[in-house]
Amino acid sequence: MTLLQHILKLQLTGRRSWRGLLCLVALSFVGMFVLSVALNDGSAAAQEHETRHETKHGPTSVADLAERLTPAVVNISTISLVAAEGAIPIPEVPEGSPFKKFFDDYFDEDMAEMERKQSLQSLGSGFIVDAKGFIVTNYHVISEADRINVKFHDGSNHRAELIGYDNKTDLALLKVEADKPLPTVSFGGASELRVGDWVMAIGNPFGLGGSVSIGIVSARNRIINNGPYDDFIQTDAAINRGNSGGPLFDMFGNVVGVNTAIISPTGSSIGLGFAIPSDITERVVQQLRDYGEARRGWLGVRIQELSVDLAEGLGVSEVRGALITWVDQEGPAFKAGLRSGDVILAYGGHRIDRVRDLTRLVADTAAGQMVEIQLARKGQILSQKVVVAQLAEREQSREKPQIPQAEEPAVFGMSLSRLSVQQRRKHRLDADVEGVLVASVVPDSLADRKGIVAGMIILEVNQEIVASPERLVKRLAELQAAGKSTFLFLVAKPDGGELEFVSIKEAGDGRASK
Repeated sequence: MTLLQHILKLQLTGRRSWRGLLCLVALSFVGMFVLSVALNDGSAAAQEHETRHETKHGPTSVADLAERLTPAVVNISTISLVAAEGAIPIPEVPEGSPFKKFFDDYFDEDMAEMERKQSLQSLGSGFIVDAKGFIVTNYHVISEADRINVKFHDGSNHRAELIGYDNKTDLALLKVEADKPLPTVSFGGASELRVGDWVMAIGNPFGLGGSVSIGIVSARNRIINNGPYDDFIQTDAAINRGNSGGPLFDMFGNVVGVNTAIISPTGSSIGLGFAIPSDITERVVQQLRDYGEARRGWLGVRIQELSVDLAEGLGVSEVRGALITWVDQEGPAFKAGLRSGDVILAYGGHRIDRVRDLTRLVADTAAGQMVEIQLARKGQILSQKVVVAQLAEREQSREKPQIPQAEEPAVFGMSLSRLSVQQRRKHRLDADVEGVLVASVVPDSLADRKGIVAGMIILEVNQEIVASPERLVKRLAELQAAGKSTFLFLVAKPDGGELEFVSIKEAGDGRASK
């Protein structure tokens, strides 16, 4: 009932309680004032909320943002020259030969055709990070290029120089000479991205430059086996062939990623695109600019994931960390006292759950920096300080292993043999290092089911060196007598590759082979 209705009612009924009427009027004014204040506060709060998040949430249009950012995105085309199929080499004819004039006449006439090279072209994208002409793209866009051309948003073309590249992160830095400052974009924001945030891709899909697509962050920290430092942003923004090397922006206009790969059965976007995060990109690009190469930390160890069986065999309570399978005697880890069988649990105060956690942290460590490492060794938790060195690229020759005839004894389905000089050399084992060669493996045996193959070398059993087949069998017998049923083998792969731990759990009936 309104105030006017109350007054009329009082007049009609003859009730003239002016004191009550005045109270009613006063209460009405108070109520209207409170309601007005509440509405104003709510409107202000809503306006403040809208202002604070107006660029964070997906806007109705990204036209202004796209217009501002597109001039800094470039189209990259490359040309690779290869010998034309069917080309005939020019014959060398001795001076004075009666055939010399014939060949000279023939090849002079068709020289252009015979020496023609076939041009292979590829397309990609990139973005300008410095007004002086520095451009970021993917390494695979320009990896085999003999000539790199950059086309700008205004239609101008420039020849680009390769400053440096890093194939492990698939990044490259180019440089063009421009007669005026170029428009640029900036890195930032990748660490703050959340699943569901809006992102925008700009690039050159199928040669259609300046194409804009929008989507959300579908996932973070994706591993797609593209390299040892995988840590991709997954997005459903349309990314197609030609988008590689282009930027992925947040809604503030920061480059949060470099569009690199897609997963698709058709080769076109199905909403599974992947971008290298900007924090990785920015660090690598700065190194490429300063040194012409990416520089990473190095411990000098080989590591593998820790399984439940391996944790049990090593006496580790938690199934996490990076298990050391091999230590380079010339590396910083060996000098710091780390050994094969140690499980690294923390690096520089950062918890290590998986091998990739340690790989990224070590790679990001500057050479010469001292880092504290927490590790588990034979049931104890230890701390060691190590001075990180610089990773050097090493080419390792791989030769096919020579497998000698099998000799007794056999355990878990493995026929064992003594280690030859050739095998020792291939696995870079010193003369005083002993081991046992796996000569053959019975199909579907315990060893076969655990991935042990002929040509592997067993170096240790439960962290004790085995120098001969006889010693290996005796070591297993000792462990069995002590009530052990899980046996930890340190093995070297037959192709001269990495070392790894393999855990074999004995069958419940005590059988040692099948």
